[in-house]
Amino acid sequence: MRARRAFAVLLLTASLGLAGCGAGGSDSGDTAQSAAKPAARDAERAPGSGQAADEAAGAPAEDGADADGAAKPSALPSTHVIRTATLEVEVEDATKALAAARRAAGNAGGHVENESTERIDDTHVTSNVVLRVPQERYEAVLAELAGAGKLLSRTADAKDVTGQVVDVESRIATQRASVARVRELMDRATRLSDVVTLEAQLSTRQADLESLLAQQATLKDRTSLATITLTLSEKEREETGKEDDGPGFLDALGGGWDALVATLRWIAVAVGAVAPFAALGAVLYALWRWLVRPRLPRRPAGSTAPPAAPPATLPTAPPVKED
Repeated sequence: MRARRAFAVLLLTASLGLAGCGAGGSDSGDTAQSAAKPAARDAERAPGSGQAADEAAGAPAEDGADADGAAKPSALPSTHVIRTATLEVEVEDATKALAAARRAAGNAGGHVENESTERIDDTHVTSNVVLRVPQERYEAVLAELAGAGKLLSRTADAKDVTGQVVDVESRIATQRASVARVRELMDRATRLSDVVTLEAQLSTRQADLESLLAQQATLKDRTSLATITLTLSEKEREETGKEDDGPGFLDALGGGWDALVATLRWIAVAVGAVAPFAALGAVLYALWRWLVRPRLPRRPAGSTAPPAAPPATLPTAPPVKED
């Protein structure tokens, strides 16, 4: 009995030992395999491997999850609309109407982007002004500006850019995650060549991120503030007086005076053109008169020829008388 009990205890001990060794081998194999997977991923992501740039770029996070893997709450995006309008209004006084337009934009929480004023033919004034007002006060300000005078023309446009805004926001999130991954790889890089490559990748991704942020700022400005272009013009004033009346005495006097002034001006121009030649001629005459002429030989006084005698006349025969 003792031998049988000893044999049974030995057999049970051996079975338990074999079972424990098998379980331990399986557990150790699973542990080694699970530990090898992150090591392989780290080796693939290590700087210098062929997939370093692709891993640095980073794949976009799955729908409903952020960069850390946390689930995002699904929410419908709000509507983003760019609103623009153009108004042309005829007013009695463009200066006062322009001041009222500035005041309307300021009361609505907006501002004047640019403006210009021009006087045409000394008869009327035209002003152009671009106003930026919040979207919620857009309709009210537009109605107030249109009622400032006689409305000549009005155009309005609304462009939905919700898809563009959502796309830019998604690309910004992806690009930020990519920049963070590249910076993490730079912290882990040990070789100089890897650091140089990662710095180039970081510079490119940072530039792309800044461009996306600029697009986002532009879209935010255009969707939060509406643009109103307003043209204010005064009515042309007609000249008083009868247009069919002919020229009067004062008109003739004014025309004659203008003709006299024009004639005197042309005479002065002609005199100015001839003056240099006249001055040169006077100088030459003075030189000849006082320098050249005194040196010329003079003729003697007795050498003058006597006056020629009158021609002799022949005697004429007396007339013959006939019987």
